[in-house]
Amino acid sequence: KVIGVLYFCVFFQGTLKGFDQTINLILDESHERVFSSSQGVEQVVLGLYIVRGDNVAVIGEIDEETDSALDLGNIRAEPLNSVVH
Repeated sequence: KVIGVLYFCVFFQGTLKGFDQTINLILDESHERVFSSSQGVEQVVLGLYIVRGDNVAVIGEIDEETDSALDLGNIRAEPLNSVVH
């Protein structure tokens, strides 16, 4: 499983099924994590998801034990602004 951030500040998580030399990604069982300063983290189910490599800001492997221990309903955070490059 991987977690990543897109340049337009979308946090995504899913099972990496494939990638290529330009970091185009194929994710299965994926979802987006939407942060809010007034509510917990909302998880929007995306299912099978294809991401263009030029939209990926960062991606990494998830420690599933640590991730499953998070209480996403109690995490509050301001949404990030889009990345300017």
